[in-house]
Formats: sequence, C-alpha cells, structure tokens
Amino acid sequence: MSGSKLPNRAVTFLAATAVAVTTAGVASASAAPASEPGKTVRASAPSGSLTSSLKGWGRMDYPDAGHDIRVTVDAHATFKGVGWVEPDKARGTFRIHHRMPAAKGEPEKVNWGDFKVDCLTTGGPTATVTGRIVRTGGNVAGWDDYLKRHVRMGISFYVGEGESGGPSRIGLSGGTEKGEPPLSKCMAPAADSKVIEGGYDLTDKVPAG
Repeated sequence: MSGSKLPNRAVTFLAATAVAVTTAGVASASAAPASEPGKTVRASAPSGSLTSSLKGWGRMDYPDAGHDIRVTVDAHATFKGVGWVEPDKARGTFRIHHRMPAAKGEPEKVNWGDFKVDCLTTGGPTATVTGRIVRTGGNVAGWDDYLKRHVRMGISFYVGEGESGGPSRIGLSGGTEKGEPPLSKCMAPAADSKVIEGGYDLTDKVPAG
C-alpha cells in the first residue's frame, strides 16, 4: 500500500427546507431541522437518534497474489434521526495491514497503520469509514510521514449477503502526499476490491438504546 493512491471522489450533498402547514384558524408549522452541509433532512422523519456499526476483518483481493492486505474495523456512529447523512458522533478504530512477499534475497516487508475513526456512514449493505492515522508499524516505515502529518484515509465497504448479494468488497483511498488537499471526512472511493477472506457485520441505522 505504501506510495499507492486512488483519486478522491466528490459527493454532492442535499439540503432540506421547512414546510409550514396552516389548519382551520390555527397556524401550526411542521418544519425540518435547519439545513446543514453534509446532511439531508426530511420533514417527515421521526424523532429519536439512530446508531450504526461496522465490525470485522477482511483480506482484499490484489493483482499480485503474494501480497496480503487486510482491513480490520470496529466503528460506531450515532445519527440525530432518519435522513441525516453524516453522524452526530463517531468512534472506533480501523487498521490497514499490508504484507509484501520476500523478493531478491530480501525478507518479506510489512507495513501497517492504525486509524482513529472520525466518520462512519451507512446505507443498506454499504458503509464508508474515515479516520486519521495514529500509529504505524512494520519493518519498512512506509507510513511514518503520514503519521507526522496526521493524514486521513477512507475505506468504503459493500457487505454482500450470500450468493444473491455477491462477494463483499472494499475500496481504499490511500494517503495524500504533501501539497495535496486532505481527504474530507466521510469520503472514500468505490468498493472495487473483493474480500477473499474474513467478513464484516454491518448494522445500518437502528434506534439508539
């Protein structure tokens, strides 16, 4: 994974407007919360917060079969209600671990990074997680510069359900280099790499508590 990058993807956010309703002689208003960037608000959304979670580990497919890239995640988010795209709170960690086979008389190389989750978004069988790197390891120091700059990375997930849902998939953003704009929270590329080992448990927006 060291040195590889995928282009960031742009997302268009929608804003909601409040609708006032007047009944026989009594003015009563039904309004959605004030519009905020990154959120889609629906006036008819029920009250009460919702939670989402994503847990598990998976080994992703890679063109060179000798490489072993694994993503472990334990992420949780709380949303203000139905229709809110970005979470009110997010917590957890994820790890990207890359083992490269020995070659040309050199030992195998290992590079890994731990990230503190700052966003988890979910929708049906899909999820996106972002976080800033907080710890690195291995024998190649591949992400030490990312650690110094507190680089944010993003991962997208498609969690397949049996044969009808197809295989689960992962998409990695990679890290941004010096002089490049940082990755925004909640952003990640399409989940285009198959999960060939392991799996994930995704819970999409259920009532809190």
